[in-house]
Amino acid sequence: MYVPPEWPAEVRPPSVPDWETSAVAWLLDAVPPDYRAYEVLRRHPVALAAMARHHVKSAVEAARAGYRAAAVDLKGHLPPHAIEAVLDTYREEGPRLVRLSRSIEVVERALRGDMFTATMRPEGRAHRPRPAPTGRDRTGPNRPDQP
Repeated sequence: MYVPPEWPAEVRPPSVPDWETSAVAWLLDAVPPDYRAYEVLRRHPVALAAMARHHVKSAVEAARAGYRAAAVDLKGHLPPHAIEAVLDTYREEGPRLVRLSRSIEVVERALRGDMFTATMRPEGRAHRPRPAPTGRDRTGPNRPDQP
């Protein structure tokens, strides 16, 4: 069975029996540890996926806001090289969170019963669905793949 490129390696493909168990374990690793205390989330993986999607989406937005504010917030409290290191951390963490968000979305779709099909693309051109432009500047921290 085809799974999209965003499919996490830790989750078995939907064609495998009991794949949802690996999806639940992976999703629980993507959210705060306290989520493990809620049996309803283990019993209803779609609910867990929806909560994980919202949680990670808010983390992406928080990383973007933190990146934009870090230099001002930390000026006078950290030396310039430490501020730059903090910004580097945001530059790494932001894209990781965006990738995680995309992976959660495809797992959620599969949990809801969506089937994935491979589509042919011209040689050398990979297809990656992108969100519609929002009018924001697409450089720096406002790019979809940056914090």
